Parts: sequence; structure tokens; C-alpha cells
Amino acid sequence: MEVSVKTFGELEKEELYQVLQLRAAIFVVEQECAYQDLDGKDRKALHVLGKENGDVVAYTRVFGPGDYFDDASIGRVAVRSDFRGKGLGLEIMEASLEVVRGRYAGVTITLSAQQYLEKFYKDLGFRSIGETYLEDGIPHIRMVKDPEN
Repeated sequence: MEVSVKTFGELEKEELYQVLQLRAAIFVVEQECAYQDLDGKDRKALHVLGKENGDVVAYTRVFGPGDYFDDASIGRVAVRSDFRGKGLGLEIMEASLEVVRGRYAGVTITLSAQQYLEKFYKDLGFRSIGETYLEDGIPHIRMVKDPEN
């Protein structure tokens, strides 16, 4: 998988279309969750794109401290359904962690994880904080990764 990192302004129209299509396919259709994906925050984010043969198949968005949470954060983690089981989720998350370390060295990373993915994020060095909560009707848990992890 070829990984690139772009600001909102650097995204090509086709890339943006594929990102929005991927997010809608997973978070709205697959998870049957009607929510406002276009939340106005994409303009502040760094977009981590994982491509195979020119198509976006994995994605995250990364925020600096204070742009979403007080800490740096990673969200909208997505892998196209026909590419799951190939380690691309791990690959796109490792690339996203590198983005945070490279651009915002020495900061804590916070994410709002879907609860069923808690072990996946723990394996990447995150720890759970607090109780499970509903976000858009889906159980989530707040997780953090300290700078030294």
C-alpha cells in the first residue's frame, strides 16, 4: 500500500471523493449510523491516504493538539471492506502515528475508539480512559497514547 499525507487543500478532487465515499460506505451504510460525517473539521486535519492501484483503500485523519481534542488525535480510521484482513488497518495507523510523532513530537494522542476495536488500539500502545459511552449510537471508549509509547 502506498501511503501519503495531505492537507485538505492538497487533496485532489478524486482523492476527496474517494475518501468521502469510503467514510460513507463504512460509517453510514455498513454501520447503519446516520451521522454528520462532514463535520467541518476536515479542513484542519492532515489526511493519511492508503492507496492500492490509485484507489483509496485505507484512511485516517490526524489533528494537532487543540484542533479536535486538547491532545493530538487520530480519527475516521477506515479500511475498505474488500481490503480488510490484510494488515492495512495496522499499516495506516502506524503511518498516522508517524505523522503525529513527526509533526507534533512529544505529545499525547487521544482517540475516540469504537469499543470493539479497543484491543487493536491497545496493541498499538493506547490505554483506555473512563467508561464506555455512546457516540452516534455506537459504543466508544476514550483512549490515549503517551508520548513515550
